[in-house]
Amino acid sequence: MRRDWRGRGLCGRREVGVPGAGLYRALGGRAFDGDGLESAWACAGRRSGPGFCFRRLHGGGCLTGSPSGMRLTRKRLCSFLIALYCLFSLYAAYHVFFGRRRQAPAGSPRGLRKGAVAPARERRGREQFTLESEEWNPWEGDEKNEQQYRFKTSLQVLNKSTKGKTDLSVQIWGKAAIGLYLWEHIFEGLLDPSDVTAQWREGKSIVGRTQYSFITGPAVIPGYFSVDVNNVVLILNGREKAKIFYATQWLLYAQNLVQIQKLQHLAVVLLGNEHCNNEWINPFLKRNGGFVELLFIIYDSPWINDVDVFQWPLGVATMFLIKSKLTLRYRNFPVVEASWSMLHDERPYLCNFLGTIYENSSRQALMNILKKDGNDKLCWVSAREHWQPQETNESLKNYQDALLQSDLTLCPVGVNTECYRIYEACSYGSIPVVEDVMTAGSCGNTSVHHSAPLQLLKSMGAPFIFIKNWKELPAVLEKEKTIILQEKIERRKMLLQWYQHFKAELKMKFTNILESSFLMKNKS
Repeated sequence: MRRDWRGRGLCGRREVGVPGAGLYRALGGRAFDGDGLESAWACAGRRSGPGFCFRRLHGGGCLTGSPSGMRLTRKRLCSFLIALYCLFSLYAAYHVFFGRRRQAPAGSPRGLRKGAVAPARERRGREQFTLESEEWNPWEGDEKNEQQYRFKTSLQVLNKSTKGKTDLSVQIWGKAAIGLYLWEHIFEGLLDPSDVTAQWREGKSIVGRTQYSFITGPAVIPGYFSVDVNNVVLILNGREKAKIFYATQWLLYAQNLVQIQKLQHLAVVLLGNEHCNNEWINPFLKRNGGFVELLFIIYDSPWINDVDVFQWPLGVATMFLIKSKLTLRYRNFPVVEASWSMLHDERPYLCNFLGTIYENSSRQALMNILKKDGNDKLCWVSAREHWQPQETNESLKNYQDALLQSDLTLCPVGVNTECYRIYEACSYGSIPVVEDVMTAGSCGNTSVHHSAPLQLLKSMGAPFIFIKNWKELPAVLEKEKTIILQEKIERRKMLLQWYQHFKAELKMKFTNILESSFLMKNKS
C-alpha cells in the first residue's frame, strides 16, 4: 500500500477526495482506515492545482480553498491579540485616570508657564493639567508615601498658622523725604512700585511683634485714602514755614480721626527746624493736652528726654516731590551694598569735599586751609557758591565716586552741625571728619546733655574724626599719608559694620518704643 508520495494511491494516504480515505496522522506516522475515529481536520496530501481538499472525519463533505484562507486565519489571530492589547490598555487607563490619586499641594508654583497668552479659562485648565501631571505618579500609591505626604502637609499648615504672629499693627504715612530713609535704609523695606515718581507707593515689614505698612506719594492726601489701622506714625517736614503749614493740615486731619475714634495712637517723626525752633508742634503733644503721644525729632532739640521725645537721625538726602514741577530731586541717594573693591582697593584721594561755600563760614576757612598746604590737589574738591537743590544723574555719580575714592570725607557745619554728608560717607566706608561745634539757634543744651552736637551719633560710638577747628586738618591729613592700606581696610570694615549696627539699633529702638507705649496703653 505504501507508494510514492507523488503517486495516485497512498497506503494510509489515499488520494484526496475519495470516500473512506484513511487519515495519516503526522505525529504518529500511523494510518487510520475509513473515516477515522478522531474528530479533527484530516489533510491527506497534495494534488495538482491551486487548491487543497479537506475532509471532515464526521461530515463527509469536502471543502476546497486557496492559500488566502490560511492568511485569513492569521489575520483573525492578529486581530484577537490586538483586541486583547486594547482591553488591557483600557483597563490600565481606567486605573490611571479614575483610580485613587494623590492631590497636588495647593498653591504649588510648579507647572506654571510665564508669558503664556491664552484666555483665563484655557490657561487655568492647562496649568491644572500640568500641576497634576508633575505632582503625582500613578504608579506610586503605597501607603508609606501617602502618610509622609499628609505629615508634611500638616507641618506646613502648622507653620503658616504660627508664622508672622504680631501684637501691633502700625501704618506709616511718609509725607516727608526723611520717610524714605526710615523705610528703605533703616527698615530695609521695599516699595511697590519701585518708580520714585509714582503717585502711590507702599510696602510692608515685620519687626519684633509689630507689623508695619508704609504708604507715600503725592496721592496720599488727607481724607482721600482709607484708614483701616488704629496706630499711625506720621512723618512730617517742619523745616520752614511753607512745610509747617502743610504739616499742620496733616496733624488736624489725624486729630479728627482720633476724636471720632478711628485712630487710637499717633506718633510723629519730624524733620525739625535747623535752628531747633519747633514751637508750632508743641500744642499737639500729649503732654501739653494734645494727641501726639511720641515725637521723634531730627537735630539736637532741647526737648529730647527719651521719655516721649527722642532724637532721630537726618540720614541721607532722598527725593521729594513738589507741585510746581513733576519732581525736584535732591541727590536721591541710594541704598549702598558693600563690595570687595570698596573695602580693599587703594583710594586715590586723601579726602573729598563737594558742597556750597557760604561767605564768612567755616567752609570758607576749610577751603583756604586746603589750598594753603596744597592738600586741595590730593583731595577731590568741588565747591560752588550757591546751593543747588536739583541733582543730575552726572552730578550724583560724581558725588558717589568722590566718596568711594576718598579715605576721608570732610563734613563742615552748615546751618546745622548735622548734615547728609555724614551718613552718605558712612555708606561708602569713607571716614567722616566732622566739625564738632554747635551752630546758632536753640539746639543743644538739652535736659541730658549740654552743648553737645550730634549727641545721637556720639552716644552710639560713631568711629568718626571729630575736630573743633579746621586748623587741625593738616595734621590729620599728614597722619593719613602714613597709614598703610591694610590699616585702612580694617578701618573701612569697622565703619561699615558700625553703620549697619547703627541702623539696626535704630530700627529695634523705634519698634520697642512704639510697642511699650501703644501696647501698654491698650492694656491700661
